Amino acid sequence: MQSTTQPIDRETLLIEANKIIRDHEDFIHGMKATGVEQKNGVLVFRGEYFLDEQGLPTPKSTAVFNMFKHLAHVLSEKYHLQD
Repeated sequence: MQSTTQPIDRETLLIEANKIIRDHEDFIHGMKATGVEQKNGVLVFRGEYFLDEQGLPTPKSTAVFNMFKHLAHVLSEKYHLQD
């Protein structure tokens, strides 16, 4: 996968990912990617998951999971992390 993707540093990738999040129709206030790593050619994004007081998922958690999955799909086709 890396032979067909462009190298990108984490900071630049997070800036692009957060722009995609803000511009997406399913954006929820507070939704933000704060970290990213690469596993087997797939970019895996991290951030706030809006858990409740007991640490259980809320309806917002599903939206965040789906957004991070969207980012992984879209951005893994274009980039790989340069270390």
